[in-house]
Amino acid sequence: MSFANAAWSQTVTPARPKPAPAKPTQRPGSAPTPPVRYISPDPRDPVGPPPPGVQNTGQPRIPGTSHKPVPDTLAPAGRVLRPGTTPTDTAGLVNGVSRRGDSLQVAARRRGQIETTIAYTAKDSIQFDVTKKVARLYNKATVNYGDTDLKAAVITVDYGNNTMTADGRRDSITNRLLDRPVLKDKGGLYTASNIAYNFKTKKARVSDAVTTQGEGYVSASVIKRLPNGDINGLIGRYTTCNLEHPHFYIQAKNMKVIPGDKVVTGPFNLVIGDVPTPLGFLFGFFPTPNKSRGSGVLIPTFGQAADRGYFLTNGGYYFAPNDYIGVRLTGDIYAGNAQTWGGFGATADVTYLKRYTYQGNFNFRFANRPSNQILATDAVTTSPVYIRPPDANSFWISWNHTPVPKPGGGRFSANVNAGTSSFNRINSFDARRLLATQFTSGISYSKQIRNSPVNYDIKLSQSQGTDGSMRFVLPDLSLGVARQYPYQWLGIEPGGKYGSLYEQITLSYNLTASNELTNSVAPRTLANGLPLLGGSTTASTIPLRFSNVGRLLLNSRNGIQHAFNIGLGSYNVLKHFQFTPAVNYGEVWYGQRLNYSFSPVAQAVRIDTTYGLNRIYSYSTSASLNTTFYGTVIRKGTHKIQALRHKVTPSLNFSYSPDFTQRAGVNPFGADILAPRNRNASLEPRQPLLLNQFGQYVEGDDELNRYTFNNFNNFLYGAPGGPRQSQISFSLQNAIEMKVRDPNDTTGLTPFKKVDLFRNLDLNLSYDFTRPSFKLSPLSLVFSTEIAKKLALNGNAQFDPYQRDSRGQPIDRYLFQASSPRLLRLTSASISTGYAFNPTAGKKKSVVPRAVAPSNDPTLGTVGPPNLYADYVDFEIPWELSLQYAAGYSTIRVPRRPGDPRAPLLSLHTIGGTGSIKLTPNLRLSGNFSYDIASQTFVYPNVAFVRDLHCWQITGSWIPFGQLRGYGFTIAAKSSLLQDLKLNRNRYAQFQ
Repeated sequence: MSFANAAWSQTVTPARPKPAPAKPTQRPGSAPTPPVRYISPDPRDPVGPPPPGVQNTGQPRIPGTSHKPVPDTLAPAGRVLRPGTTPTDTAGLVNGVSRRGDSLQVAARRRGQIETTIAYTAKDSIQFDVTKKVARLYNKATVNYGDTDLKAAVITVDYGNNTMTADGRRDSITNRLLDRPVLKDKGGLYTASNIAYNFKTKKARVSDAVTTQGEGYVSASVIKRLPNGDINGLIGRYTTCNLEHPHFYIQAKNMKVIPGDKVVTGPFNLVIGDVPTPLGFLFGFFPTPNKSRGSGVLIPTFGQAADRGYFLTNGGYYFAPNDYIGVRLTGDIYAGNAQTWGGFGATADVTYLKRYTYQGNFNFRFANRPSNQILATDAVTTSPVYIRPPDANSFWISWNHTPVPKPGGGRFSANVNAGTSSFNRINSFDARRLLATQFTSGISYSKQIRNSPVNYDIKLSQSQGTDGSMRFVLPDLSLGVARQYPYQWLGIEPGGKYGSLYEQITLSYNLTASNELTNSVAPRTLANGLPLLGGSTTASTIPLRFSNVGRLLLNSRNGIQHAFNIGLGSYNVLKHFQFTPAVNYGEVWYGQRLNYSFSPVAQAVRIDTTYGLNRIYSYSTSASLNTTFYGTVIRKGTHKIQALRHKVTPSLNFSYSPDFTQRAGVNPFGADILAPRNRNASLEPRQPLLLNQFGQYVEGDDELNRYTFNNFNNFLYGAPGGPRQSQISFSLQNAIEMKVRDPNDTTGLTPFKKVDLFRNLDLNLSYDFTRPSFKLSPLSLVFSTEIAKKLALNGNAQFDPYQRDSRGQPIDRYLFQASSPRLLRLTSASISTGYAFNPTAGKKKSVVPRAVAPSNDPTLGTVGPPNLYADYVDFEIPWELSLQYAAGYSTIRVPRRPGDPRAPLLSLHTIGGTGSIKLTPNLRLSGNFSYDIASQTFVYPNVAFVRDLHCWQITGSWIPFGQLRGYGFTIAAKSSLLQDLKLNRNRYAQFQ
C-alpha cells in the first residue's frame, strides 16, 4: 500500500482525461445532444443514423441538410484510449493496475487491500488522522484510485476499513446542494448527494444517484453497485435528456443496470414534463451498448393509410456481426378492411465497409399492394387520388459498391437501380424517384495491365423505363491498346533526316464486344416500302416472365467491333496553322445475317436468318486545319478594367469515305431478289416477280435496284460504311475575358483578377458535297457565360439557311436567294439559368462556414444515389435559396385540330426553386417547387419543417397538389437508442 501526500496536492499516477465541461443546466460529463435528423414520410426508408463518422453521400431529401460525419455521442469526452488499455506508471517500474508486463518484478509487493497509488487534491485543506487511518479532504476534493475518479465537496478516506465516502455541501442561502459527488469508474459516471465506496469488496452505495449509460441517464433514490459492475436501483428513472431536470423520463419502481449492455425494469410508465402518462408496459428493456453499433429488435411504426387501412411498418431486426457489416431486415403489414387484405412489404438492407478497400450498400424491397382501391375516399378533386398498380407484387433493388482506387490494381464498381417499372411510382415519396422515367444500372471491372499499354473493361449494364421497356447488355467488353509508335517496333533510332515524319506516325486499337438483350421489339418493316411476311408497323414489348425467356433470347443482338486509328502526325502550315491528317480502319463481326427472298404469290418479301461469321469492313480519312489568335486591348493608366482579351479558335475539318453501298454481301441488289436469275442459265434475262399497282411486272435492273436491302438491318452496330461521304465542317470557338483590378489586394502581389465575359461562344456549320439537296447544315450556336458570381447563363440556338413554302416545309433554295434576302432564320433556341443565394460561401463576416457546400440539385434533376439514412439538419445556416429558369422556342409546326388552343410561343417555359430558412434558432422551414408556365401546372411541390426540442424533435411535410397531396408530421426522441419512441400522423391522399 502507498498513500501519496503533500502540502495540498500531489499525484504519482498520470491524471485521467477530464470530461468535457457541461453546459448550463446539463449534467457534468454528459454526452452532446444528438443532432436533428429529418425523418422521411415514406415508412420504408430507414430512419436510423449511419455509423458514427460516416457521411451520408445520398441525395438530400430537403434543403438545409448537412453531410458532415455523424458524431459519436457514445464516445467518452477527452482522450479516447484503445479498448482494454488502462493508465500505467510512466516510469515503467510499477504498473498502476497490475504487475503483468513488468519483466523485472522490482516493484514492492502491496500490503493491505489498496492495490495502487491514491492521488488526491483539495482546494481548502486536508486532515490526516494517523491513529484512525482516516484522511478528510475539504472543498473541491479529488481522489484518483486506479480507474476510479471521485470528486466532491468533502471526501473521507478510511483506509483502515478500506472505505471512501463523499458528500456535497449545502448552500446556507439558497439551500442548494453544491459540489455534488461525481464518481467515474469502469461502470460509468455517477452523480449523487452521497457516495460510499469499499476498496475491498468493490461495492458502492449511492444516494440520489445519476449514472451515465451510453446515451442514456439512469437515476434512482438509492442504488447499489455490485463488484461486477451491475447496479440495482429503487424508484429508478431512465432518460436520454442530458439536463439536470429532464424533459421526459421512464419511471419504474425496480431497475437493474448492466453497464455497457442493457437496463431492465419492472412495470414502468412514461413521464413527460413531470406529468405521468398512462403509456407504459409490464417490463422495460433498454439497450445501452458501450460501442457505437449493436444488434437488436426494430420496433414497428403504427399508423393508418388512406387507401390500405391500419398498418405496422419498419418492424424487424438489425444484425451487426462486426464493425464492418450491418444487416437490417424489416417488414410492413397493412390491415385493409373487412373484405380485403391491405398487403404487405419486406425490406433487406445490407451496409458493408472494408477500410482502404471498398464500401457499399445493398437494398432490396418487395411490396404486395392490391390492384384495386380498398378504402374509398370522399375527396372532391379533379386529380386521380389512387395510383392503380399494374400488378399486385413489385420489387426494387439498389446496390452501390465503391472501391478505393489503388495504383496498378483492378477496380470493381457497381451502381444498380432496377426493379418493377411501377415500383417507384406507387411506393415512393421522393421526387427524384417518383418523377424519373428512366433508370440505369451498371456493374463493371476495369484494369490497366502493368508494364503494358493494354487495358480492358468488362461491364454489365441495364436500363429500364417506366413504360415497361428494359434493356440488358450482358456483357459489354472493351479492350484498348494505347497509342503506339511503329518506328520503335522496327528498331529505328529517333532523329535523322526523316525523323520528323516517321516519329509522328501512331497506331491505336480498340475492341468492343457486346451482347444486348431487350424486351422491346422494333417494328418489322422494310425501308423500301415493300410488304414483309410477318411484318408489323408498331413496336411491341415482351412481358418479362420465365415463359418468355426463349422469345427474349431470339430478340437479342450481339457483335464485335474493331477500330484502328492511324495518326499521320501534325505539321505547321503557313507558320500559324496546324494541319493534322488521320486514317481510320474498322471492322464489325456478326455471327448471323439476314437473307431476303421474294414470294410472287404473296407479293411480299421473306426474311430468313442464317448463322456464320460475317466481316464488314470500312475505312475513312480525315484532316483538320486549325489555329488560334488573340485580340487584346490594354488600357494605360489606372482603371477598374485594365485589359480585354478575345480568344478565337477556328477549325476546318474534312472527312471522306468511299461508297460502300455497292457491296453485294452487305446491300444485296434489288434485282437479285425481285428478279433472280436462273442458276443453270445465268446469262438468260431475269424473270421479274414484282407486280406494280397495275398488275404489270416490274422489269429492268435499274428499276428493280431502286428497292434497297440491308443484310444487317437493325443489328447492334449496323452496317459500317454507307454511301460516299465528302463533308467539310467549320467551327469557331470564342472566349472573351477581361482583367479587372482587385480592390481587396493590399500586398500588390495579385493586383488583377480575371473575369470571364463569355466562357464559350461556339459556332458550327458543315457542307456535305455528296447530298443531292440541302447540302448546307443549319448553323448551331452554343454559349455560356457567368453574369454574376453565382449566376450562370447557358443557351443554344439553331439557324436554318433554307427557305420554306406556304406549308412550312423547307425547299432547296437559300434565304439570300429570296425576294427579301437574308442569311439565316432562327428555328429553335433555349436558355437556362440558375442562381444560388447561399450565405455559406464568400468572405463576409455573416458567412457561416460549412464543410461541404450544398449542391444545386433541382427537383427534376437526374436521379442520384439513394439516400439510405436520415439527413441531419444544419441549424447554423440562416437561409439558402436556389432558383432555376428555363425557356425554349421552336418554329416546328404541331398539327392541331379545329378548336384546339393555339400553341404557346415558348414550348419550354419552367421556373423552379429550392430553399430553406431558419425561422428561429430551433425551427427550420424548407421546400421546393417547379412550375410549368407553358402548361400552367405545378410539378410536385412540397414544404417541410423541422423543430428542435432538445431531446425531442418534430418533423413534418406538406404536399399541396397532385396525387400524393396531404400532410404528415412525426414527433420522435432524438436519441438513436429510443428512435422507436415516436408518434406519426399522416393525412396523405394516398399513403405509401
